Amino acid sequence: MEAAMKILESTEDVRWEYDAEADVLYVSVGDPRPATGVDIGEGAVARYDEENNELVGVTLIGLRARLLEGLG
Repeated sequence: MEAAMKILESTEDVRWEYDAEADVLYVSVGDPRPATGVDIGEGAVARYDEENNELVGVTLIGLRARLLEGLG
């Protein structure tokens, strides 16, 4: 049986930062904090707080390139 995981229970404090040079979008719930990165495929990394059993952020690698390819 899988353990329950909190995923964006509250979206009041979602923050993001885009690094244009690296083409990476960082999204976090609240202030960025230490978390375990879990590669979920296709340039996406989920950031997971194991102690509190919750998703605390997502990193999207190559976002601009993927958008242009999808539009293209």
